[in-house]
Amino acid sequence: MILKVSPAESFYGTVRLPASKSYSIRAFIIAACGGKSKILFPSDCDDALVASAVGQLFKKPLLPKIINVRESGTVLRFLLPLLALRGEKCTVVGEGTLIGRPNVHLLNTLRACGVDIRGSGPKESVPIVINGGNLRPGKIKIDGSLSSQFISSLLISCPQLKDNSHIFLTGKTLVSSDYIVMTNMILKEAGVKVKKISNRHYFLRGNQKFSGLKNFVVPSDYGLAAFLMAAAALLPSNVTLKGSFQDKFIQADGRILDFLKKMGVRWTRSKTAIVMKGPFVLKGGTFSLKDCPDLVPIMAVLGLFAKGGVRLKDIGHARAKESDRISDLRQELLKIGAHVDEAPDELKVYPLKAFNNQVVLDPHRDHRLAMAFTVLGLKIGVSISDIKCVKKSYPQFVKDMKTLHAPLN
Repeated sequence: MILKVSPAESFYGTVRLPASKSYSIRAFIIAACGGKSKILFPSDCDDALVASAVGQLFKKPLLPKIINVRESGTVLRFLLPLLALRGEKCTVVGEGTLIGRPNVHLLNTLRACGVDIRGSGPKESVPIVINGGNLRPGKIKIDGSLSSQFISSLLISCPQLKDNSHIFLTGKTLVSSDYIVMTNMILKEAGVKVKKISNRHYFLRGNQKFSGLKNFVVPSDYGLAAFLMAAAALLPSNVTLKGSFQDKFIQADGRILDFLKKMGVRWTRSKTAIVMKGPFVLKGGTFSLKDCPDLVPIMAVLGLFAKGGVRLKDIGHARAKESDRISDLRQELLKIGAHVDEAPDELKVYPLKAFNNQVVLDPHRDHRLAMAFTVLGLKIGVSISDIKCVKKSYPQFVKDMKTLHAPLN
């Protein structure tokens, strides 16, 4: 399906933001580990639905021989150590953008801990076959330079082992550390204790019991709010974004608030709503997205309309998402005549001067590229192929944009 986005004269109205995908997934998986839980107002995106379905599987005495996690990298990585706890033989398969995504670091660690596990190809992608073995406690090393999901998966599984574990993080740099904090917050809600010795060392007591999440209200997703806030910043606007904004639950993508503020954007926020009235004159600058690679696409689009452009640094790990969020993003922005420089670990986006809007932008099956291109289209007009990929995180995206009077066809 091709979505045609026309330049918008204004952007206004009220919508309710979707729940956090990351917290929804963590809640469903941790709830499956024991105790009583009721997850209230979770995300209905594809990845969260997969997490819910996988969580239900763990309540059964026997697991199926094949488990399909569809396109969810988070569910895949959280699932593998949990399967290793049970010692069952199983094959985990996936679809679409998940095929080819790397899992080498996690599988190397699981093998070192006694699990007979093999992935496909040099990146050890899906399908991944577990032929038995059990996850052993003790000193566990995991490379944290590619994805925090590998670390979170061990933090969920290791407290269920019979003895204590020490997790040591290796690798030159550690990325997306806020997501580790998110995992620990949900574990704490379930009565599980994780002791952080240092940024690279965690202690987990064995034989811990998961008490459940009781009535857990999933907070709204700042990473998805970023697209609507960006549009409101760029256009004549009066937008109210309703939701649940719980400051006690950190979100990596909550950095969008800091970034927008630095760029000169203002809004009012309560526990139940964000209100924005634009447009704003945007200031460019340098931004580290080390802990929030999901913000790369929308920050790049904002950079096209910011004085001096933007330099997005510390983003090398964004290449291993649903798409290569550096090269693929640059490739598409070049189509409109943008000036974008790419380096292994950063992206420099210059202010857009002349542009060509008679193009169809390809999101490379990446939901965040698709949504960022939609915001771009509200400024200059573009067409976007495969808009349905937004279902991965925000099924109601097109509907909500139309509610805010975005001219989409």
